[in-house]
Amino acid sequence: MAAPAPTPPSPSRRTFLGRLSLPERNYLADALRTETVGGVILLVAAVAALTWANTLGSSYRAISDFHLGPQSLGLDLSMQHWAADGLLAIFFFVAGVELKRELVAGDLRDPKAAVLPVIAAVCGMAAPAIVYTLVTVVGGGSTDGWAVPTATDIAFALAVLAVIGTSLPSALRAFLLTLAVVDDLFAILIIAIVFTEDIDFVALIGAVVGLAVFYLLLRKNVRGWYVYVPLALVIWGLMYNSGVHATIAGVAMGLMLRCTRREGEQHSPGEHIEHLIRPLSAGLAVPLFALFSAGVSLSGHALAGVFTRPETLGVVLGLVAGKTIGIFGGTWLAARFTKAELNKDLAWADVFAVASLAGIGFTVSLLIGELAFEGNATLTNEIKAAVLMGSLIAAVFSGALLKLRVRRYRTLYEAEELDEDQDGVPDIYEQDDPAYHLRMAAIHEKKAAEHRRLAELAGAASSKPDSPA
Repeated sequence: MAAPAPTPPSPSRRTFLGRLSLPERNYLADALRTETVGGVILLVAAVAALTWANTLGSSYRAISDFHLGPQSLGLDLSMQHWAADGLLAIFFFVAGVELKRELVAGDLRDPKAAVLPVIAAVCGMAAPAIVYTLVTVVGGGSTDGWAVPTATDIAFALAVLAVIGTSLPSALRAFLLTLAVVDDLFAILIIAIVFTEDIDFVALIGAVVGLAVFYLLLRKNVRGWYVYVPLALVIWGLMYNSGVHATIAGVAMGLMLRCTRREGEQHSPGEHIEHLIRPLSAGLAVPLFALFSAGVSLSGHALAGVFTRPETLGVVLGLVAGKTIGIFGGTWLAARFTKAELNKDLAWADVFAVASLAGIGFTVSLLIGELAFEGNATLTNEIKAAVLMGSLIAAVFSGALLKLRVRRYRTLYEAEELDEDQDGVPDIYEQDDPAYHLRMAAIHEKKAAEHRRLAELAGAASSKPDSPA
């Protein structure tokens, strides 16, 4: 009888949520540190807006509706519009740089590694849109707001982590950031395609020419903020007047920056500029947008309406249930079919908790809510209230889930941060370096010698006879 054919070796399985490379970890830590501080400021701005609007509502509306800017250039805008169309362009510029960096140097540069977070993000946008549409169709409401619950606010999510005191392992933080970056990409496409109606082609062509000049100056290595800032303002103004949402100009310029390092460079131009602009975006632009957009009435009637009107209920369920189910379900299915193996230090419960955390949709959700129901002030405010309520529920739900695993996260985080030889590189990244083991042996020998010396001194002191009275 013939021997059975040998079983072919199973293909190597890619680790999902595995340890990051040291440069990626350092970049992530720096980026998330700024976003966390910005998220706390964002929370303060949102609370200030709600307090202001619900105590001194007339002054809040007066300042929000106050117009300024040159009428001749088509830029006589209200303060709220300056925040949404002007300041958010800075936020989307940073998003463009993030996306470019992810595509050329981050997780998205390797198609095999990018499959899971991209599928998770796509499912995490599709599921909320489906939930919203089903709720509004069944309830007889407007389906125009289907895109409102699709976005994740990374700064707000990180602020929640800071408030509840959860130090997520770097792999989970990177997964959350990558989700947000892909989220931003699709949100940009939605804004550009869905919410662009009447186009002024002359202004649009002017904006495209300005972007071409911007690109050529970058490729010629022309330096100086006094060149790029005025040009960026012109491009933004032309984009605004073209009918395409002005934030698209910020994204386009961010995508043009070089985010790969050349020989001798510690940081690429994109990373350097992002490092300079990110605090302005997280600490000023986004909080000011929140201040002029989050001020909605929170009367008992308005809050009750959030759970009874199909449009607002669709937003809440889209953020809380749609995001969680979409991201977790998409990730689990993608891992199953791509034979990706979850990091042995983590569990699928951790992925579920992060998926629920992604249900915090604030900045972009508020912006899309304003665009989707433009001209209907009452419904716009109700949608904003629904975004706030859905984000709050998602924050509480995800916070409770993350707290259940906080000890495990703290252990993993401390192991990632441990630098016993104090050389600036976490020990976990040096375990295969023979020089590291020699340094650690010397450190341990020095500590052992110190302990022996202290023990000898203690023994000598205890054996010394008492002095006579």
